[in-house]
Amino acid sequence: MEDCLAKKMEITVSEAEKRTGRNAMNMQETYTAYLIETRAIESQNEGQCSPVDSLWRRYSEFELLRNYLLVTYPHIVVPPLPEKRADFVWHKLSADNMDPDFVERRRIGLENFLLRVASHPVLCQDKVFYSFLTQEGGWKEMVNETGFQLKADSRLKALNATFRVKNPDKRFTELKHYGDELQSVISHLLRVRARVADRLYGVYKVHGNYGRVFSEWSAIEKEMGDGLQSAGHHMDVYAASIDDILEEEEHYADQLKEYLFYAEALRAVCRKHELMQYDLEMAAQDLTSKKQQCEELATGTVRTFSLKGMTSKLFGQETPEQREAKIKVLEEQIQEGEEQLKSKNLEGRDFVKSAWADIERFKEQKNHDLKEALISYAVMQISMCKKSHGLSPGIRQQWLRGAWCWGPKEELQGSADEQRLHT
Repeated sequence: MEDCLAKKMEITVSEAEKRTGRNAMNMQETYTAYLIETRAIESQNEGQCSPVDSLWRRYSEFELLRNYLLVTYPHIVVPPLPEKRADFVWHKLSADNMDPDFVERRRIGLENFLLRVASHPVLCQDKVFYSFLTQEGGWKEMVNETGFQLKADSRLKALNATFRVKNPDKRFTELKHYGDELQSVISHLLRVRARVADRLYGVYKVHGNYGRVFSEWSAIEKEMGDGLQSAGHHMDVYAASIDDILEEEEHYADQLKEYLFYAEALRAVCRKHELMQYDLEMAAQDLTSKKQQCEELATGTVRTFSLKGMTSKLFGQETPEQREAKIKVLEEQIQEGEEQLKSKNLEGRDFVKSAWADIERFKEQKNHDLKEALISYAVMQISMCKKSHGLSPGIRQQWLRGAWCWGPKEELQGSADEQRLHT
């Protein structure tokens, strides 16, 4: 971790800018560009003022970078990008991807993505990633020259492997189920949170309506005017506080969303392992078939029904020369198949070793991040309750003050016990 890029370079996505241009189809489009700023840390430690390098990137370029990382490092749980369109929205939030608040949250998410990659012990050393941060022109050409699109596995092939693999690794099967559960639990949590935010926002804004009523009421009441005006002010303060509260809550929701998208990254690693296992099983099956053919040609016996056996019965046996030639070809294919099977076995073992090491790293990171996020969320909720509770005595006091001026004093004064009860 000492050699990771995040220790050597300060990386920020400092601002977002709305732009208009033409796409590949020569059609007008509006998009958001993000300013990436980088600064060397080593020169700062030496007392020198390092210049800031900056460049603009579109969200689609971030997507291209991540797709490249997914294909190039299939054994790694690649950090996810923030959502392209708002999900789990509640009443006050806009689902428009050009909404300023959404763009700002996505800017923070893109910066977090770059910092995650720059802190990863393997991904941070990638030259394409470094070029993404430092080279504005020609970066796309550099990515395309890697040919990563040709190496990408098709969804259909991955689905086929999922259903046809005979000996799946139990650890990866459990990991896939864990990813599904993680996604399900966080999705449910975010949906509940959105519903609660809607209701909470409504409750607070009702207090704002009462505040306006009390303010208007105070204008027509002489003796109660001051009390009503003050109570209305407390109601307005209480109603206005919800905006800051829910804005802070949205920050914690975005942290949960990151791990919602991490679930898909986990499944991507599992799918790659299933593909490799399926290819290994197919190679072993093909090798077994060729060995059986070679044995049948050498002994002249056919163990199972085949089109070749039926053809021999109809048109006669092959000549010894033809048989020898076929045996020679099969032996070469068997030798090649054994080498290929050995290579796939080694590749599979290396993949499992590397993938599992990264999965353990991810689990430690996840436990730390979610623990911090949930503790901070609980502290924020406690603070919100204390703040709300602190406003309540002020509202009650102004009500009692107004009621004292309005109603019969002898009825409101009550006994000493009742006053203590009110207090």
